[in-house]
Amino acid sequence: MDFHFATAWEAVAQQYPKRLAAICDGKAVSWEQYEQRAAKVASLLTDHGVGAGAKAALYLHNSNEYLEAQFGIFKIGGCPINVNYRYKSDELLYLLENSDAEVVFFQACYAMRIWELKKRLPKVKLFVQVSDGTEGLMDFAVDYERSLRSQSAAPPTTRDPNDTYMLYTGGTTGLPKGVMYPVGGFAQFFTSMGAASLDLDPPANMAGYQPFLQQIEAPPKTVVGCPMMHGTGMWLGGFLPQLLGGTVISTAKLGLDPGLLWSLVEDYRATDIVIVGDAFARPMLNALNEANDRGTPYDISSLRQISSSGVMWSQETKKGLLEHHDMALIDIMGSTEGGMGSSVTTREGASATAKFEMNDGVKVISDDGLEVAAGSGTIGRLATSAFVPLGYYKDEEKSAATFQEIDGVRYSFPGDYATVEADGTIALLGRGSACINTGGEKVFPEEVEEAVKRHPSVLDCLVVGLPSERFGESVTAVVSLRDYTKATVDDLMATAKQQLAGYKAPKAICIVEVVKRAPNGKADYKWARAEAEKQTKSQRTA
Repeated sequence: MDFHFATAWEAVAQQYPKRLAAICDGKAVSWEQYEQRAAKVASLLTDHGVGAGAKAALYLHNSNEYLEAQFGIFKIGGCPINVNYRYKSDELLYLLENSDAEVVFFQACYAMRIWELKKRLPKVKLFVQVSDGTEGLMDFAVDYERSLRSQSAAPPTTRDPNDTYMLYTGGTTGLPKGVMYPVGGFAQFFTSMGAASLDLDPPANMAGYQPFLQQIEAPPKTVVGCPMMHGTGMWLGGFLPQLLGGTVISTAKLGLDPGLLWSLVEDYRATDIVIVGDAFARPMLNALNEANDRGTPYDISSLRQISSSGVMWSQETKKGLLEHHDMALIDIMGSTEGGMGSSVTTREGASATAKFEMNDGVKVISDDGLEVAAGSGTIGRLATSAFVPLGYYKDEEKSAATFQEIDGVRYSFPGDYATVEADGTIALLGRGSACINTGGEKVFPEEVEEAVKRHPSVLDCLVVGLPSERFGESVTAVVSLRDYTKATVDDLMATAKQQLAGYKAPKAICIVEVVKRAPNGKADYKWARAEAEKQTKSQRTA
């Protein structure tokens, strides 16, 4: 095992120097330029005493600079640390301290937040400010672009495939946790995933990597619709296309702009888009519909597939997208702690919402430690023995709870619950941490959310459990509606009850203007619960 992200990308640059590696908001860098700029980042780090094993935080929006800085960190054998740009001061401080960051690359618009924390970060040796039009350079920082102009490029070097790669995940509850992987195995994992998508045999080692690249006739050009700071955006949108010698297309603009994403596909003849479930797919479908209605449809004929992970992607939305273009819709079930399964929907074959084919090494295990039999209806925890993480950084207790050995086999239990259908496919129910206990019955929010969203007037929905004297918890839906719709709460209730057992159907529905989600589309159940409590309280006192 001699794989390494930096070594692989150096090989791509050597073989295809003029091919584009990254494009952001019209600014393109070739693979030759990309490698050289990353090599200058490596020199900058080394000149400030940062070496192998060091953690370097990326407090950045989607950008070419994000990818270049990460590449440079890998070049010195360091570990890039993803930072959620929505974090406030205390959350940011916790992450930088917990990760032992020695370097912070930060977007200029967040300079004041970094300034507030600087004195509380004694381990940080270097602050690098990335310009974004915000005026002024912090006096304790170096400017990214100026630094690259003054640095010489560090030459390629031998790297240890046992270096640690780490991605911080916030999950649905608790503080962020760094999930650790061996960098060599992780790079080979995504190379193999890419090879499978192209029906090619993956290279067994770095010696076979360049011959593998030569077999790829049309490398992917991938639009990253979600933030690179999260696993879906970086792993599927960054690592995967670049390990296939492809191009990453992004925008630094915050917030979902579906028209912009389709324009990127059209302008650059993109082959792939990476999104996060219905939170992205529904607005994108609406944009396609509206463009068609205007008589100015987007040209998306180059698109081969749309990939999603992290949030439920409904069959209805997939069907709507396929009416516009014949492509593959890849729905990946997984988390930072491990991949579990996938479903592929095309015009020829549709898969049901939240129903997935198991990956090798995946099982559903009941709470008493037994493997769930297909067709039994028993609810269990999803577990995978395929490429299990090393653990959580500096959290032995959480590591022991999530990564467990059963009958001599080490498994990852990310926290998702599921059943196994008679045909062996997985029916995903949701996260145990969000599970609602109502009248002694377990209700998983995602199942109720999908039922409510089948009403044509519903734009988005989150479901929470509120305290109930009678039931323990009462299933409550927080719903936003499409513009100009006249659906009533009774209408929405009726739709849910047509599809769900009585105990699963919402006891109350709260209408809001916008259902709030994180930038990666994941549910903000804390906000939804507070909103539901506020509305139900006002209804009781009215």
